[in-house]
Amino acid sequence: MRKKFAGQTIGKAAMACLLMAVILTAIGGCAAQTALALEAEDNGTEITLQKGQVLVITLPGNPSTGYSWVLADPEGAIVRQVGEPEFKADSELVGAPGTMTLRFEAVEAGEMDLTLEYQRPWETEVEPLETFTAHVTVK
Repeated sequence: MRKKFAGQTIGKAAMACLLMAVILTAIGGCAAQTALALEAEDNGTEITLQKGQVLVITLPGNPSTGYSWVLADPEGAIVRQVGEPEFKADSELVGAPGTMTLRFEAVEAGEMDLTLEYQRPWETEVEPLETFTAHVTVK
């Protein structure tokens, strides 16, 4: 079966391809933005995120010691943590160190210093062992 399209005759296969191209172009314009990744070397950096964009921070850690990375001041934050931190050990040995990955979504326009502290949650009167800070702007 052939259909007329803009004065031309087009087959079903060509029509399906044209329709698919239009749909994919429309979907591509609505696709979520690429996640921005930071590591320990990026401590002190300034970044800009779009609302809805995800920030992925990967830092060294060892939860078997009781230490974990936590957001220092979540009140009034323009980002929110997505899910729980994920740990990937450097080896299969029990108690091996590795990397912790934390994800944050930009939820509100503004600026903040996103500070993560490496601490034991029950040691409230002790300074964190390490800190990681990034100045975040959300547009």
